[in-house]
This record gives sequence, structure tokens and C-alpha cells, in this order.
Amino acid sequence: MCDDHSAGHALPQHLPTRPFTRRTALASAGAGLLMAQALSPETPAIAASGTRAVRGASRTSRITRGTRLVHADLHNHTLLSDGDGDPALAFDSMRSAGLDVAALTDHATISDNLLGDLLAGILPEEYRQLGGLTRSGWARTAAYADAANQDGAFTAIRGFEWSEPLLGHMNVWFTEHYVDVLQAGLMQPFLDWLRRKPGLVLDGGADGLAGFNHPGREPLRFQEFHYDPRVRDRVVSLEMFNRGDDYLFEGYADGRSSPLVACLGAGWRTGITGVTDEHGTDWGHPEGKGRTGLWVDDHSRAGVKRAMRARRFFATRTSGLRVDATATPRGGRRSRMGSVLRLPRGRGVVTFELDLARDREWRGRPLTVQVLRPGTEVPEVVRVVDFEVGPVVRFRLPLDLADGNWVLLRVADPAERNATPGPDGHPGNDLGIAYTSPWWIEAA
Repeated sequence: MCDDHSAGHALPQHLPTRPFTRRTALASAGAGLLMAQALSPETPAIAASGTRAVRGASRTSRITRGTRLVHADLHNHTLLSDGDGDPALAFDSMRSAGLDVAALTDHATISDNLLGDLLAGILPEEYRQLGGLTRSGWARTAAYADAANQDGAFTAIRGFEWSEPLLGHMNVWFTEHYVDVLQAGLMQPFLDWLRRKPGLVLDGGADGLAGFNHPGREPLRFQEFHYDPRVRDRVVSLEMFNRGDDYLFEGYADGRSSPLVACLGAGWRTGITGVTDEHGTDWGHPEGKGRTGLWVDDHSRAGVKRAMRARRFFATRTSGLRVDATATPRGGRRSRMGSVLRLPRGRGVVTFELDLARDREWRGRPLTVQVLRPGTEVPEVVRVVDFEVGPVVRFRLPLDLADGNWVLLRVADPAERNATPGPDGHPGNDLGIAYTSPWWIEAA
């Protein structure tokens, strides 16, 4: 099946002629919905945020060519799982909010599993009262996405959120099929499904891409980011902004390592995303929730998929923000965020360039760039560069593969605090504005 799942998904005959409500959905789905209380509540900052859409910066980078910026929200819910809103309204809402790319990713749990009723009777409490996508809901999501999709103007994507209450949740996009939790407590069955090609007898997800959601919110953290090198190229993202929260130090107060350090240290090569994880009815509109900037060579499903696979994206909680970044070794080739950075014998001086802009109100705003490198429990910040929003930011830094194989940039506001702090004095305790995707260092 091709990227746009364009087998001409017609709107199902049973689609409602009026918007869903929670009452009508519960009446039709019964216990099939994932209970909302299983999710963390909105933070006060999110609840207080406004709904003013911002046009933002130009979509053209000042430091790279051949791509254009599109603003995306890749994680949203509806009444097809545990959201409050009619899925028929979601894509129009996100487009009206100024988003260029949007995905619906309702939960896949045990609703469509033939063993679901049996499992619900024997599993721990965390697994009870679970529900989510069914086959009809999956088909409905495709129909709404196909109806909303318009190449060159708005990219609408069908996805799902594989949801294991203790291990964690993972988004999957662009697949013909979806999969429930078939084996509680283990990541490998899901990763096996992700690498299996769709077939007539067994379905599979080899046509899709996946990412780690709100990392560390669930206690087992994906079996500590259980790694399978066979799907490394298709597990493309790690959420760092989810709703209004920064996950850099998630779990640190409880003695756990940074999810960023744990994920990349396990071997995954994930870019960094921001998402709203919307469960309400105003998809795309509230300010202050996460979103992703994608640098696409074509504004279409295929172009978005290429950008995601290339990790050519950044995370922010600011609508209209433009972020692009490159790293160039002395005498070497420029590498864009999300790509491999090759250094002679694994070390050398690297020139970083950061293009950040939003609107006139942001010009002259004092911010910092923090250079994050691998650490034992939390990322090491090896350089903090003060700058004012306006010109392209340029600075040089020596890097050595012996100190770890990744580097990324975090943009922060030193005048405000991270609501989820890490160690005393760590620069990450400043409010996060944006994260680039990492560069992976290799010896040339």
C-alpha cells in the first residue's frame, strides 16, 4: 500500500449525519473506549493558554536549500478512543489553526483483539477498562484523512497510538494496518510487527514509521527503550514536548535517567518532536502545546514521510517558529540536523549554524543555545551560547566521538524556568523553547 493509503477510502455508509458526542459514542462503543482517567491531566499552564493563531516566520531557511518548512501536529485523539471530539471535525480544526500537517492517532489497545475479553479478566488493574480503535474506527480514520488531504496545501495522516499501560505508548503513521497489544509487558512483539511486511495472512507495519510518546510517563519506559536494530531506521521520533510539558528530565526526581539519554544511549536514532496529544475538541488551536516543524521537499504524504524518515524536523511549543540547524566539520561537509556528522578520525572542530525566527515581536529576544551531549543520567551541556533573535547564530565547538555519538541543540529562555527541572544548576532547568533533532557522530 502506498504512503497516501489512497486505495480510495470512501466515507463509510454508516458515518454519522451529526457530530459525535461522548454519549452517542459510549452508547455505540460501550466499554470499547480507553478511559480518560488513565491519562495524565492537563497542566494549569495548558488550561490557561489562549487560542490565538500566529502566522509566524517565513517558511524558507536561511542556511539550507531545497526544502520548505511545514508546521505539524502528529499526535491527536478523538472519540474513536478516549478523546472528547468528533473525528469528523478534527482535520478541519487543525487546518483552521494554521497547521500544514496533522495526524489522528487514536489508541490501539486490546479492543480488537480476540483475546481481549479473556485478558481483561486476568490482567492487572492497569490493563482493565481498556479500549480503543476497532476495525471500523480505523477505516473511519482513513476516510476522514483522505477527505481532508490536499497535496500542496494540507497533509492529513491516519495513524494510531500503540498503547501498553505499563510499557508506554508509540505512535505509528502511514501503515495500512494497525495492531493491538498482543503480549503485555514486552516490546519485541510490537517491534516484530513493525518490521513485518503486510500480507494476505498476517498484517504488518513495515510500510510505516513509529515514534516514542511522552517517554517515561509509563513506568517501564519501553523496557528501558528495548532496542531492535532491524527497525532503527523506522523508529524516527522521541517526543520532548507533549502538551505543555518538557520531557527532558521526566522521572529524574524519582531517581531515573533522562529519557533522551536512555533512548539514544540504547541505540535508537530518533529525531525530536513536539505534539499536543490533544484529547479535547479544539485541535490545533491552544497556544503553548507541543508541535513539530518539518522540512519537506514536497508538501504531500510522501514528502512528509521522507522528512520524518530523514529526521529533518524540530520540536517546539511555539506556533509559527522556524528552526533549522547545520553542523560543518573543519574542511568537511555540512550536515543538517537529523543526519550523520562525519569527523576525521572521529574528532574535530565543528561550526554550528542555527536559524531561528518567529515574528517581529521576537526580534531581539534574549535566548540561549545549549549543546547537549551524552551523559550518565542527564545530558551533558558542553556549551551555552547567548544570542538575541535575529541574525543566524554561528559558533564553533570541538567534538570527539569518544565522548558519545550524538549531539543536539536545545534553545532555551533563561528568564523562565522548566517546570520539570533536573540537577541543580543544569542549563536544562531554563524553559525549553525548541529542540533540534540530533546529529549522529561517526568517524570519517
